[in-house]
Amino acid sequence: MTPTVTEIFAGCGGLALGFEQAGFDTKLLVEYDKDCCDTLKINRPKWNIIHDDIKNISFKKIKTDVLTGGIPCQSFSVAGKRLGFNDTRGTLFFEYARAIKEINPKIFILENVAGLENHDNRKTLTTILNITEDLGYNVQYKILNALNYNIAQKRKRIFIVGTKPNLTFKYPTPNKKIKTIRDVLKNTKNPEYTPYSEKRKHILNMVPPGGSWVDLPDAIAKEFMGKSYNSTGGRRGMARRLSWDEPCLTLTTSPSQKFTERCHPDETRPLTIGEYAKIQNFPNSWKFCGSLSSKYKQIGNAVPVNLAKKIGQQTIKSLQKENDTKR
Repeated sequence: MTPTVTEIFAGCGGLALGFEQAGFDTKLLVEYDKDCCDTLKINRPKWNIIHDDIKNISFKKIKTDVLTGGIPCQSFSVAGKRLGFNDTRGTLFFEYARAIKEINPKIFILENVAGLENHDNRKTLTTILNITEDLGYNVQYKILNALNYNIAQKRKRIFIVGTKPNLTFKYPTPNKKIKTIRDVLKNTKNPEYTPYSEKRKHILNMVPPGGSWVDLPDAIAKEFMGKSYNSTGGRRGMARRLSWDEPCLTLTTSPSQKFTERCHPDETRPLTIGEYAKIQNFPNSWKFCGSLSSKYKQIGNAVPVNLAKKIGQQTIKSLQKENDTKR
């Protein structure tokens, strides 16, 4: 039988698409954001998609082999205020735990930013591990860098995996070859992007491929960076131009914010929607709904499809071993 998967906090489909490519039958997707739901529906009209607050949904009648999801990560991100469980988005973990309890899947997979590992002196992660272990799972976690899984992007994420006692899960083996932007930005469609202001364009014209604010004349750098010029960290993303021969920096929800600049290697412009999608491994056929800023946000928050596929393939191996022992 084809293994089944249910996903909550599904976003625009990176994790679901990867699991589909790995061989899973998508049972149900739950997502609160309307644009994400529209994206899912237009690309996979046969998928069962619920657009609602997870707090309103009962999972007691859902039967599925695997439960996946990436709880909203802003609460634990180093780019945010790191409020964790004091933020209403952080408390959504408890809704994920409720879904585990009601569905009782054979395996659950929870994805989040790498900063979750040490958030609040590891108290947040410890709470997550303790709660899921109390639900009857053997739980492990590992931080994976998308760079090592056929993805031209430096993107670290934590994957927490819980298995029933009769199952084992092994994380995918890293690839030896590292992909660069040059390897993936071919035949890119969807040229939408928000142009820079003339002032920002003038500044970025001075930055070489692979460079950043450190390559600007000192007086211009001071004016552009303001108070950040004298800070001790978190500045390297400012006035950052990508390089063809390197992987992309972590894609954020906007490529043109001052601290998360993702300027094209040759042209003085942010990466387009199509380029964003290609770096996240979405096929050219995958359409994104909503405003331009919404599309960037959807793609920037997604799990890279190739990484999701690798995780899905390892999950299927775990389920197959269970079936083998029953024979």
